[in-house]
Amino acid sequence: MKKLLLLITFIAFNNFLFAQSDKYAGAMQKNIALLDSAMKNRSMTELANNFTRIADAEKTQWLPYYYAAYCTVMSGFVETDKSKTDGIADRAEELIIKAETLAGKPNSEIHVIRSMIASAHMMVDPQARWQQYGAASSENIASAKELDPTNPRPVYLEGQAKFYTPEAFGGGKAPAKELFEKAIVMFAAFKPQSALDPTWGMASTEYFLAQCK
Repeated sequence: MKKLLLLITFIAFNNFLFAQSDKYAGAMQKNIALLDSAMKNRSMTELANNFTRIADAEKTQWLPYYYAAYCTVMSGFVETDKSKTDGIADRAEELIIKAETLAGKPNSEIHVIRSMIASAHMMVDPQARWQQYGAASSENIASAKELDPTNPRPVYLEGQAKFYTPEAFGGGKAPAKELFEKAIVMFAAFKPQSALDPTWGMASTEYFLAQCK
């Protein structure tokens, strides 16, 4: 009888864990599916809050904090009041630190977000901040590529940086075009580790590539 009770308890506990796991996956997939529309509708802050709530409820998953940081920094890029951008970027930094802590090891995707955060800070005053934040952005792109050479997102960001850099400083559409074309091929071949892992960036790469032609 004691063994039977233990078996029933074990089965019930496992069923509970599976139910919780399914709930988490469902919530994540629902919000990940909203990423593109949220960017168009400028509702990335709302979506960031959704991911943060999932992260705070789960407590052990790094991806919700990652997506919350991504949505937050993207909202910083479209913010027209530049006096608010540093605060938004700082919030994204807080979220990506939480993601990094839970991930437990160096992570290519986290370095991608760190590069974006540095770029957001730089956008406030590019001429005055390029040396500090431009270097930080480039360093994180290099780390992201080193940690996962198959990840297309750092290559896309590298192309974006070239696109906005004046030709006199080694930028312009020509070098950006080569990187965007490389990223397109990488996106087509990229295999995320799970259904919840990042896949964003293809549409943006195609947009910038079109601007280079």
